[in-house]
Amino acid sequence: MRFFTKEGKKLAILGCIFCIGSGCSGNLGHGKPGRPEVYKVPQWAKQVVWYQIFPERFRNGDPNNDPKVEDIQGSWPHDASSEWHLSPWTSDWYALQPWEQDGRGFYYHVQRRRYGGDLQGVLDKLDYLTDLGINAIYFNPLFESPSLHKYDAASYHHIDDNFGPNPEKDKKLVAQEIPYDPNTWRWTTADSLFLTLIKECHSRGIRIIIDGVWNHVGLNFWAFKDLVQNQRASRFRNWFIVKKWDDSKTPENEFEYACWFGFKELPEIREDENGFVDGIREYIYHSVKRWMDPNNDGDPSDGIDGWRLDVAEQVGFVAWRNFREWVRAINPQAYLVGEIWWEKWPRKMFNAAPWLQGDVFDGVMNYRFAWRTTQFFIDRKNKILATEFDSLLAKIRSDYPPQANYVLQNLIDSHDTARLGSMIVNPDQIYGSNNRPQDNPDYDVRKPNAEEIQIQKLIVTFQMTYLGAPMIYYGDEAGMWGAKDPDNRKPMLWPDLKYEDEVSHPLGKKRPRDKNQFDYNLFNYYRKLIRIRRDNLPLMLGTFNTLLTDDRKDLYVFERAYGGKRIIVVLNNSSNSQELVLSLAGSGLWVDLLTGKKHPVRNGKIYLQINRKTAMVLKRK
Repeated sequence: MRFFTKEGKKLAILGCIFCIGSGCSGNLGHGKPGRPEVYKVPQWAKQVVWYQIFPERFRNGDPNNDPKVEDIQGSWPHDASSEWHLSPWTSDWYALQPWEQDGRGFYYHVQRRRYGGDLQGVLDKLDYLTDLGINAIYFNPLFESPSLHKYDAASYHHIDDNFGPNPEKDKKLVAQEIPYDPNTWRWTTADSLFLTLIKECHSRGIRIIIDGVWNHVGLNFWAFKDLVQNQRASRFRNWFIVKKWDDSKTPENEFEYACWFGFKELPEIREDENGFVDGIREYIYHSVKRWMDPNNDGDPSDGIDGWRLDVAEQVGFVAWRNFREWVRAINPQAYLVGEIWWEKWPRKMFNAAPWLQGDVFDGVMNYRFAWRTTQFFIDRKNKILATEFDSLLAKIRSDYPPQANYVLQNLIDSHDTARLGSMIVNPDQIYGSNNRPQDNPDYDVRKPNAEEIQIQKLIVTFQMTYLGAPMIYYGDEAGMWGAKDPDNRKPMLWPDLKYEDEVSHPLGKKRPRDKNQFDYNLFNYYRKLIRIRRDNLPLMLGTFNTLLTDDRKDLYVFERAYGGKRIIVVLNNSSNSQELVLSLAGSGLWVDLLTGKKHPVRNGKIYLQINRKTAMVLKRK
């Protein structure tokens, strides 16, 4: 997750009321380790191309549900009194709006900004996603929350009312509930619209997973608000980790609690030897079931297809084993993917093997893959050679069970990194670190040029043909660029909208005037690659075998094979055109699926000439 800095800155018997305190544990299991289990992953997860959507910034489909200033109360920077308006979707990103010109600067006001993205906007753009070719969506958090990122949940059983058609009606419905009693839960208009979105996606063959944040909640979370108000007398006092209670006899507020990485906006959920403690364990379970089997009929087809689990290393294995049992009992084909990232930030990433033994997750967000990919294709001074790149990839594959390798989310960028285009503009950065102007004043905020877009195409070709499930961060295919948070969360670039040129700089420095417009050429390249992947089983289900690593020529060649068919991928990472000869058994023609050009095999060899910073995806005709 790792979403902001201060500057800009987680069974009761069905039908019963949640157990509060320590009186009842329900029949939820305690995630006992050491259970023999064959490593099985959902087969569908091997054949998807993921698309990550940051809901508040994807599309404003319904202006009637736009946030108001009271909707942001409880989120950083805790300012609901200064003048506030919905931010213009198409405005110059760094430019301060008239109400923001108060001397506090971009990085203060960007956290107060809301642009009005909602679920109707996603529904309106399903044709766009279908045309692009994606068949799986990962949504950043959708649950009720005051922040732009929604990682500070106010509840887990309701979709944010500003994502639905009638926020005021939803507030009234929620007010009638007893939040710890699922028998009183209502379906809000936002909830119902999300169920409609699930149905529409499933009808198009698109799977959906959503962010599950089970390490912490937000300041507006209903049980935490009760704790703050009632202190020791709160029936939810055991749900959180209280370090010090407020002394009502003093004017000071001494109340202290554990929170994620010290951010007071994110109170941590308590765990014990049985996982999540009684009470909140039951609440999480019922929330999980609500979204996986909404009508509670035992058929999960009307629910989500899995979960992306936030800051997963911060939650204990017992809790995750319980979670897996709950999820798989509801839907045996549900997909679980963990955010397992930094072991020692920003120098060492986790080897995620302990979470990939068949009893916790199916896959992880493959940041190790992303890191090595940027080192090979983007870096200059710190560039790794083809042989080392191949060796590092092999190490990742060998660390994980074979089945897991096919369902890893092979991303390059996300809501927690600089965008791919800006990574290319700014080579030799430590992946995920120091990648924004407020940390590094020399960070270049300009738009990628044509040569840099060509490098992006080369990287995406590798991503779409490598072992694992590729994931696109919304807008990369449209030509979006931006530094790390908050700049990676700009409003989506749409072809039917006219955007202001980007001419401003957050630190007041000079920069080029950049046209901010939809890149049809880049979109079509992504579209072609996705179709190549989905039309060829070797690229989704096939084995991986390195054919050539040439450090001097900066060439990398590999093959994917499945069912007697082969795909050969040739990557020229050099700034020079190259000639190469590959030895291939048999005769006949190989076709480059990217260009349609045919290449004959002569005397067991195929002779290729490949342009600089380009790729070939060869298939025997």
